[in-house]
Amino acid sequence: MPDVDRVSVSEEVLTRDAALLVDTVREAGALALRMFSTELKTWIKGASSPVSEADIAVNDLIETRLCAATSDYGWLSEESADDSARIGKALTWIVDPIDGTRAYLARQRDWSVSIALVGNGAPLLAAVFAPASGQFFFAIKGRGARLNDNPIAVAPGAEINFPKIAGPKPLVERLGGMKEDEGLHPRIGSLALRLARVGEGTLDAAFVGGNSRDWDLAAADLIVHEAGGEMTTLAGEPLVYNGADVRHGLLVAAGRARHKHIVEHFRRHPVY
Repeated sequence: MPDVDRVSVSEEVLTRDAALLVDTVREAGALALRMFSTELKTWIKGASSPVSEADIAVNDLIETRLCAATSDYGWLSEESADDSARIGKALTWIVDPIDGTRAYLARQRDWSVSIALVGNGAPLLAAVFAPASGQFFFAIKGRGARLNDNPIAVAPGAEINFPKIAGPKPLVERLGGMKEDEGLHPRIGSLALRLARVGEGTLDAAFVGGNSRDWDLAAADLIVHEAGGEMTTLAGEPLVYNGADVRHGLLVAAGRARHKHIVEHFRRHPVY
């Protein structure tokens, strides 16, 4: 991950912001859950991304809570107009109010609220909350990752077990060796939740297709790293957040031994 030593954040401030983050995410998750399975106004932004009034309501709640308490921090959210002033801020909140809106609107349970606090391009605090299942992933840089207050760790080993790998099938198939009767782990609607489940060891690895954004990744990135794993590009390069361009390409998250094996494979067989 990028070096964050140049970000001067006291333990007192980090602990304060961690408590603020937990309370805000739980409140946001409760609001999203109350609106879940109700009739919602929806529309399309960009080419094909669905948005609902729940996305906006949850985003407004999070922005109100976090920005009122940390008015000097930057703000980057999927559901807010981008303000380039965030780039010059020492600390920035990166938010996806409902990650997995398609799953949410389809009344599936695998959506989440995902928030990270980023400094010098790297996440310092992270929360990924799946209210429908009650899973609350949380991490503080240097203090480990937890699921519902219990420490978590990535799955050990370097072997490739396709049913425990999630991600775009055409990309995963490039690892080679998949049997005809073998399938991947079922799709998870929230990308942040897919990656966080690598952190808890439910998944051995997870791949990300191109064109993901900071808000899809930043919180899960810290959770994976604090659980003992790695999350990088297929070439092994770390991700940098809160830049002018918040888009990312093909990525992989896994425990360190498995991640090394996968990255070495794609260095020999690059995807163009």
